[in-house]
Amino acid sequence: MTPLLTYHQQQGAILNESGSTVMSFGTDAQVSEALTTGCVIGDRSHWGLLKFTGGDRQRYLHNQSTNQIQQLQPGQSCDTVLVNSTARTIDLATVHIFQDELWLAVSPSKTEFLVEWFDRFLFPMDKVEITNITGQFNVLTLYGAEAKNILTKLTETPLQTFPDQGHQAIAINNIEVICATGTDLGFEGFTLFVPTENAVDIWQKITELGAIPMGETAWEKQRIHQGRPAPNTELTDDYNPLEAGLWSCISFDKGCYIGQETIARLNTYKGVKQRLFGLKLAAVVAPGAKLTVDGDRAGVITSVDPEDKFALGYVRTKSGDVGSIVTTEENITAEVVALPYLSHDYPEP
Repeated sequence: MTPLLTYHQQQGAILNESGSTVMSFGTDAQVSEALTTGCVIGDRSHWGLLKFTGGDRQRYLHNQSTNQIQQLQPGQSCDTVLVNSTARTIDLATVHIFQDELWLAVSPSKTEFLVEWFDRFLFPMDKVEITNITGQFNVLTLYGAEAKNILTKLTETPLQTFPDQGHQAIAINNIEVICATGTDLGFEGFTLFVPTENAVDIWQKITELGAIPMGETAWEKQRIHQGRPAPNTELTDDYNPLEAGLWSCISFDKGCYIGQETIARLNTYKGVKQRLFGLKLAAVVAPGAKLTVDGDRAGVITSVDPEDKFALGYVRTKSGDVGSIVTTEENITAEVVALPYLSHDYPEP
């Protein structure tokens, strides 16, 4: 257990059964408003972090994921989708390029799988080494309209120089911290990679400036409302990145990569058969509930926020779009709505 996780526990935070993740800081009811008018801080240290070194590191990851990695320069970052040979989704990941290495932030449930997955595709001549550095940093994410103001008070680094989808080293109390622009939920903000021995001090300073802590329960609620697809629910062998609405994470002119032929064909012939949307439910349903329109199969619900009667689900393209009404097998209706994190527009030719 890191010093920061121990601190959370001492302060009364509720941990999961394994003791690896804070489920709640007791502030869940304050999170939604703070994301709009203030600042929220999340401890994302349980997420996986893989380090790639060696002269072929960018070329290798470029060939294993959907976005343009090869041309990125040190200080740049991007989101990319990891898929199998038939373009079925594995994970949504974030790449950070440094001078002599790159980092790949991945979902906690996929970390060990991806270490083995990448190793499977390494050839003897590849100059690539992959190291699991999960736990070597505490990953603190600041979300919301006041994130920049709070961070500005902590560092002399001019934040206006931050590149979009990029990162740089900043100093907080003479401690070097890697600060990446953006958040895992699509809200404005920053993600900090903090040495574990300094994380308690920095967490305390950020919360003293008014940031509201967010645990995993509140994060999951926001994930559903924002529309970020997750492994094992929206990202599975049943779906591809275009269906999952992750068009912004795909380069259509990068050349060959694993799953590229399928994705290119779906784009060229406008062949996306189902799409991930939000669903405003008339009543609570369980994940896995089937959707119908006029008695015909129309899709499936994948994740549910029972408190707000809101869900994520895949809707067949021929069955509905934003504004459509779909029905579960239990005769519960749901309105199809667009979500901030997702896009379903084919790129302009």
